Amino acid sequence: MLVTISPPDGVRPSEIADLSVNSARNWCARLELGFEARAGHGTVLAHRRHEGPLRVQKALYPEGPEVCHALMLHPPAGIAGGDALSVQVRVGEGAKALITTPGAGKWYRSNGPLATQRLEFEVARGGVFEWLPQESIVFDQVHGRTETVVRLAGDATFIGLDLLCLGRTASGERLTRGQLRLASRIERDGRLIWSEQGLIEGGSRLLDSPVGLCGQPVTGSLLVASDGVDGSLLAACREIRPRVGDAAVTRLPGLLVARYLGPSAEAARAWFVAVWSVLRPALAGRPAEVPRIWHT
Repeated sequence: MLVTISPPDGVRPSEIADLSVNSARNWCARLELGFEARAGHGTVLAHRRHEGPLRVQKALYPEGPEVCHALMLHPPAGIAGGDALSVQVRVGEGAKALITTPGAGKWYRSNGPLATQRLEFEVARGGVFEWLPQESIVFDQVHGRTETVVRLAGDATFIGLDLLCLGRTASGERLTRGQLRLASRIERDGRLIWSEQGLIEGGSRLLDSPVGLCGQPVTGSLLVASDGVDGSLLAACREIRPRVGDAAVTRLPGLLVARYLGPSAEAARAWFVAVWSVLRPALAGRPAEVPRIWHT
């Protein structure tokens, strides 16, 4: 999930939509973060290292010292063909961390070269990690691949959101060409508990098919890995319905999967927040508090 802050140097805002791999400067960026629980200090951002234009500015504590929030920034304004981004996050034993982004991310169109993003999250025993970026806008003629790998130890908890908007629907754009490959994997104590791969292909009949995306431009998933997901939580989540669009919630061993499909990123986000508001007190021991940046 990548975030727009400002246009690259020398690029006018009106030209952002036309960014492609013809640019002579492709971005390769890497971000490493480590969170630790320390007596008397709560959770601290103990390790921070970056290469290229991908970073966090500082640790934030809107909920008090127990939970460390971080805002992930990517100033080049999105990911274009030829770019390669890598994010590695480690949450130590008993630590609690939440990462979000200040705005919608973008996957720009490409004239050929592949854009890649790899997310690797490791959560130790007793740790809680919440990955809650805002939505990503997928431009027509995209050529990208994104992969998420989560490794959990013991009773660690992971809550992760992935929300995609296919095409710039406000301007009437649809995904007619290009492709975005997606893969996610969750392990607990080295045992695989979730694996999914997908291909969103521009112009594919599955985009409009009843067995595909039914012509809807917004799709998203909330993955919750915790042994605390029980039947009562599942029932409470299923009672929540989105304002528009369709949604479903499924429970697997040690995992809850919430899906949205519809016409509105705002409605999708509101539904995911409502589901998160039910899950977070039970699984993370704290009421849901929407990141302030989401309101700006």
